[in-house]
Amino acid sequence: MTNDSWALYAVCAYVVFFVVAATGIFMWKVKRRSGRTPVAFKLLRGPGESLRRRIAKFEEDGAFRLLGAALVPLGAAVAVLWAIVRLFQVTSPTALGIVLAISAVIFVGGFVMIQRWALRDLTRYRNDRLGYLGERDVAEHLEPLLSRGYRVFHDVPAEGDTSGFNLDHVAVGPNGVASIETKTRRKGRARAGTKEHVVIYDGRQLIWPWGEEGREVQQAIGQAEWLKKFILQRTGIATNVMPVLAIPGWWVETTARGTVTVTNSKTVANAAEGRGPRILSDEQVDLIARQLDERCRDVED
Repeated sequence: MTNDSWALYAVCAYVVFFVVAATGIFMWKVKRRSGRTPVAFKLLRGPGESLRRRIAKFEEDGAFRLLGAALVPLGAAVAVLWAIVRLFQVTSPTALGIVLAISAVIFVGGFVMIQRWALRDLTRYRNDRLGYLGERDVAEHLEPLLSRGYRVFHDVPAEGDTSGFNLDHVAVGPNGVASIETKTRRKGRARAGTKEHVVIYDGRQLIWPWGEEGREVQQAIGQAEWLKKFILQRTGIATNVMPVLAIPGWWVETTARGTVTVTNSKTVANAAEGRGPRILSDEQVDLIARQLDERCRDVED
């Protein structure tokens, strides 16, 4: 064994020893002091809490996942090359060329697959950050409702028929209940005859500069229906829930009224409050708010 090999092993052993020793000393001190938090914290969810958790998780281990993924194609190709050469005793130049070609195909195929996976993760991370900022922007513009007797909740957990989802914002006040869905979209190239900063709502769908889409509208309606049933089951209060779709950073033009109110973040508070008469008493507002508070109070970090 060469001196270089001994030096490498020594460095690796020191790194392992340092990590183990530091962790052990830290745990020993924590146990010795018997320290604990003054209270079992259960805080309300903030705007974009689900996205915040997903962003934090990616930032914590995303680099290691990408590094590990980058080594998979190379490791697979080397493993196949080594196994074939050792098992079949390949020695001739022609056979070695074939084995190398097989390993190269495995490497390229694995590289393409891993690259697509990494690109998907990075794209989701980029979109999550944009969505998180959009939900925070809408939440800030909902704050004036607090002085008008409203209670506002964010990222409310909900359950669907097949999977869970979240209501981005819920406002409960004298004029009723509003479920606010936030959709943050980047601006890009616009079709001929459209403006790149304007989204049109025709009462059924959104008309973006690049095309039409009705999924956001239907999503807002479905979430409002879920919240209506939730309130009835938990409180016995039968009240309609106004579906609101907030689009931060866009100019919204409404050409026809529909079930959903579509607005940008600057006017979302007025849209959530509406202009109708008072329909909920202070006691009913408090009862509904307590049910939502219980559902949203799960933040421990």
